Amino acid sequence: MVKRELASVLIFESHAKSGTALFNQGDEGKSWYIILKGSVNVVIYGRGVVCTLHEGDDFGKLALLNDSPRAATIVLRDDNCHFLRVDKDDFNRILRDVEANTVRLKEHGKDVLVLEKIPMNNQGPDGTTQTHYRYSVMAGTPEKMLEHLLESSLESKIEEATDNFLEVFLLTHVIFMPSDQLCPALLAHYHAKVNRKSDEEESADYAVTQRKFVVQFVQEWFCIAPDSFKEDAAIREFLQKLHESLKADCHEYPSLIHEHTSLEDIMKYDKGRMQVEKPFKRRISPSVILTRRFNKENTMETLTRRRPIKADDENVFKVFCADHSYTTLCMPMGSTVKAIILQTRDNLRLGNDLVLCEVKSTGERIILKDNDLCITTSLSVNGKLFIAPREHIDALTPLPEQEGPTAGTVTMFEMMSTKEVAYYMTLYDWELLITVDEYELIYQVFGRHTFGKITSNLDMFLRHFNEVQFWVITEMVLAQNVSKRVQLLRKFIKLAAHCKEYQNLNSFFAIVMGLSNIAVSRLSQTWEKLPSKFKKMFAEFETLMDPTRNHRVYRLTVAKLAAPIIPFMPLLMKDLTFTHEGNKTYFDGLVNFEKMHMIAQTMRTVRFCKSQQLDLEASTSLKLSSEVIEYIRNLHVIDNQRLLTQFSYKLEPRRT
Repeated sequence: MVKRELASVLIFESHAKSGTALFNQGDEGKSWYIILKGSVNVVIYGRGVVCTLHEGDDFGKLALLNDSPRAATIVLRDDNCHFLRVDKDDFNRILRDVEANTVRLKEHGKDVLVLEKIPMNNQGPDGTTQTHYRYSVMAGTPEKMLEHLLESSLESKIEEATDNFLEVFLLTHVIFMPSDQLCPALLAHYHAKVNRKSDEEESADYAVTQRKFVVQFVQEWFCIAPDSFKEDAAIREFLQKLHESLKADCHEYPSLIHEHTSLEDIMKYDKGRMQVEKPFKRRISPSVILTRRFNKENTMETLTRRRPIKADDENVFKVFCADHSYTTLCMPMGSTVKAIILQTRDNLRLGNDLVLCEVKSTGERIILKDNDLCITTSLSVNGKLFIAPREHIDALTPLPEQEGPTAGTVTMFEMMSTKEVAYYMTLYDWELLITVDEYELIYQVFGRHTFGKITSNLDMFLRHFNEVQFWVITEMVLAQNVSKRVQLLRKFIKLAAHCKEYQNLNSFFAIVMGLSNIAVSRLSQTWEKLPSKFKKMFAEFETLMDPTRNHRVYRLTVAKLAAPIIPFMPLLMKDLTFTHEGNKTYFDGLVNFEKMHMIAQTMRTVRFCKSQQLDLEASTSLKLSSEVIEYIRNLHVIDNQRLLTQFSYKLEPRRT
């Protein structure tokens, strides 16, 4: 709230000449400054320059807080310095008002909950404006926030003014209160003794209300994350205990029968899902998923019914040595790098002090950390796993196959209908998207190893984006004559247009970014021969992709779309990364819940995009083509930018 208020009163101020004194020691303090550009010297009489402040630093606050004279002189070090200024009256008002609207609850002398008091104006029955207040959680201990949620927010969760506290808590609880902590806390709240001096009837009412709130919380939690109730051992155990307690309490408190029925429905769903999964204990590995074949018996339903990858799924993959010999491993997807190293060492009878690393097609080597998970799905498009003693890492070289194809597929691609390709690309992207659990975004940004959770479904979705992008570049630079390249260019622009029409913004961006890559954009002879209609269309696509003002054009466009949408996932990941790295998760031992609001907003965006079933209207000419489906799901690409650029210069040498 302080930041919002300060932002509304900031004044821009600039000074042209270095050596200018912004204010002098002993002057009255009138403003607080933040350096936007340039630097200043802090000078104190008798001591000279005591320090230098740079961009992002601030000064002048002390005199405003203490209502005292300036303690130093500020002299500009550079020409053309820019500042953001907040004047004294605004500064003091914000401090006074914000502090007045901040409520701090303490236990044992320490803050446990910080609430922001927000006025709400409603129209009364007589037409007059009535002001009441609500309290939004800004920070708190996990236990106190849960207590506040159960005791107050659930009562009014259906009102618009609840600031989505419950939803945000459930979407982000894995960060500050994982299931193995949340479940015992809920049970403790359910069984908490009622210490009231009032009559028994009032005590009984309070006990029933308390139990109902816990069950309501569980219902909301189930709606937010149904899969967790099937897979998380802590939640399953908690549900069993809660069910037993609720069943016993129904004899004493008959009004709990509805809650008992609701909980049983959740548990039936859980058991039903478990029974469905039993026959598929040995599930297909991600490696096989990447190369599986499709036959003519496939139906539209089976194409969009993909099972999410789970931590205990068997994962078949290869680990190579420096001489390009290899061993094939079959291990759970959730296996750590350390476990893979031990298994590989035993298989190949290697020595100690081994490291596992990814060798990219460029020859770059990335050493993987011992506690990292699901590494096979997080490899680069043509990346491979290698093992070697730590001192021999430099001897690792890419496999010949990692260079990618030497000839394009332009002949095959030309035979395919552009709309048909866009149609099946969208089906495949949707199939990948719906398997992504929103929690995977948190695991990816905060670190999988921190949670011991995999992000394989998100990895596969992001990987396919890169595949499509490199596919476009690869096909363009492997087309040997100009006329073929112009035909390809037209086809890719039409493909992007169809993807946009299907609201498949992920593939749309991948295609346009591929065409904007330097290896393609520099092919001036090719672009010159492109019809003006397609040049104009591509220019419009580039406008939509314009990154200025934080992709404002794209965000405004998406805001007008209705679900289902396949979003541009790399931008959502960037949003989440900036939110995480730009805001502390904890301060003074309290969870920064304003950060949780921002994280939840990105997760809600993904949830909204998936909130409706994909129901594309296929043209009557579109038939289930196993050839197109197989082509789309098995793209062979060059992902080495240096190699792609070399091919580009061979096609059209630099003009002298």
